[in-house]
Parts: sequence; C-alpha cells; structure tokens
Amino acid sequence: MNLSVGIVGLPNVGKSTLFNALLKKEVADIANYPFCTIEPNVGIIEVPDDRLPIIAKIVNTKKIVPAVIQFYDIAGLVRGASKGEGLGNQFLSHIRETAIIVNVVRFFENADIIHVANKINPADDIEIIEEELILADLATLAKQKKPRINATKEELFTYEVINLLMAELNKGQTARKLNLSTEQIQAVKHLNLLTFKPVIYVVNVSERQLENYEETEKKILEILKSRGEENSPFVIIDAKLENELLALSENEQREYLKQYNLSSSGLNRLIKKSYECLGLISFLTAGEKEVRAWTIKKGTLAPQAAGIIHTDFEKHFIKADVIPYETFVALNGWTKAREQGKVETVGRDYEFQGNEVVEFKIGI
Repeated sequence: MNLSVGIVGLPNVGKSTLFNALLKKEVADIANYPFCTIEPNVGIIEVPDDRLPIIAKIVNTKKIVPAVIQFYDIAGLVRGASKGEGLGNQFLSHIRETAIIVNVVRFFENADIIHVANKINPADDIEIIEEELILADLATLAKQKKPRINATKEELFTYEVINLLMAELNKGQTARKLNLSTEQIQAVKHLNLLTFKPVIYVVNVSERQLENYEETEKKILEILKSRGEENSPFVIIDAKLENELLALSENEQREYLKQYNLSSSGLNRLIKKSYECLGLISFLTAGEKEVRAWTIKKGTLAPQAAGIIHTDFEKHFIKADVIPYETFVALNGWTKAREQGKVETVGRDYEFQGNEVVEFKIGI
C-alpha cells in the first residue's frame, strides 16, 4: 500500500511552496526511484529510510526501492468552496481517496503576501477549511437516496447512519469526532467522507518563529486547545526554508537544521507524523535483486503482509522468516543470522510490528 495525503489550505498560506519543495525533492531523489508527477497536482516522493542503503550493502545489491507517499495538492480553498466559490471545489474530489488530510495553516507575518481575509488569524483559517470540508460532506450525504420499500437491513442501517451524520455535521461537528461504532463507520465507508479522515496541521512559520520554536509551539497549542483539538497532531514548518534545504547536501542540511535545534527537515517530520497518525509501519525485504520497504498497518498478519508484495503471495503463503533489522545488520545478513538461530520462522497468526527484515516462503 502507498500512503496518500491530501493537502488543503487557504490561498497564500504556503501550500504551493510546500508542494514545490516536495516536487523538487522528488527530482533530487530520481536516481534512487523512478518518481514522476502523475498530474500537475500530484507528487510522489520516497519515504526517508536510512535502513535501506545499509541493508543493500550487506546483501550486495544496488537496487533500492523505498516506500512511497503521494501528495495531492488542491487549489487554495476559500469560504464557499464547497458551493463552487474559487477553484477549490473543482479539486475536492481529488482528495476523497486519500488516507489523511494535511491542513496548511499560515502563521508567518509578511506584508508582501496578501492574506485572503486581510489578517493573520490561524484559528479562523482552520475554521474556514473545516467548514468547507463539512459542507462538502453534507452535499455528498444529501445525494444518498432514501431506501426503497423492500430495502435490506443493511441498507436501512446505512441510511440511519447517513441521517445521524447529516444532523451532527449540520451542528458543525466533523465525522471523525463523533463516537460512532465500527459498524456505523463501515456502513458509510464507501462515501469517503472528508471529515472522517485524520487531520495533521502543518503550521507554516517564519524563520524568526522557527528560531523561537518553544514559544511558537506554545501559541499553536493554545489555538488548538481553544478549538478542543489539543491532541491533534501538528508539524511546524518553514516552507521557504524547506525549499532552500533542497540545494544542500545531506551533511549541509544537518548543519543548517542544527541552527534551529532540528534533527530532520519539516517534510521528513510530516511523513513520519503521517505514518504515526495512521498506525503505519514498514517491513523490509532484502535480496540480491533488490532491497525494498513495504508499507502496512501495524499488526497486519503475515499472509496479508505477503499480499502487499503480490496477491498470489497471500493465497499461497506457507510461512515467513523474520528477523529484527538491528540483528540482521549486526550479523551481516541472513547466513550468519540463520547459523546463530536468530531468524524466527512464523506462521499465519504472526503480527508485524515494524522494523523486521522478512523472507516469505510461498507455495507455487
């Protein structure tokens, strides 16, 4: 599975700057992975993974295939986008299939960059985007037809959930904040409602605000708390700085980031936060042909993990050899690890926890 992220935000919040940084990263990494831009508003980049080159050296392969992440960037939303105002409504459909939404919020002050409301108010900006996503979902729900007379129990149940959602969304509640049962969520999953998706706030700050990280973080937490979202995930990014980093080597980037007491770029922190938010992990396969990272949900059973590689692998799964990444590296690969009994052979009930190097045994 590939992680897909929908980027939303008001005009002039730094959304395009952030997306351009993603696209430039994509080009910079082209030697390692055949990245491309599917459409003008979709970018695919690799998930940073320091483990892959280390394993590649051990198994003596030059082919490294990292996990990838798709970013869908839509035009800046304005109030009324769900009803066709501005350009945003044309692209809302593009992010219905994404797993997570990133809401880019402007925190930086810059008189040369006009704010759509002529004032910097992050709380209001968050509210506008949330309202538009709610209105877009209400429009989707309103299109659902009333069940026919001979409707099944499942169809009647689904319609009950739709009516419940419409009532709550009309009160300004998002679907993800409602205490719905697993059955209720499953009943309307096919609608791909935007407000069901987890949200990460990317707070675009100035260089000065980045330097005063703790103070900036405190202000952001106050805003989120005022909205009852103190537990919402967020990433502080200077989108302009992210673009500047791309011109530097990895060592230079690390030195540059040290000035702001940061250990990694904002883009890498965003990808990591997206994985955490969705409960995603990656397992590794290592052979002479290639070293590759595969994205799965934490706790995925071994046969389903094999199915990520190929559907036939799940069908014909027999067992899997599993070893922690650190042990694999310490023993310099499969041979010594097997000799020392450090490789665990697991069956169908094994749950993947992440950081495993795996070799599947498949019946033909």
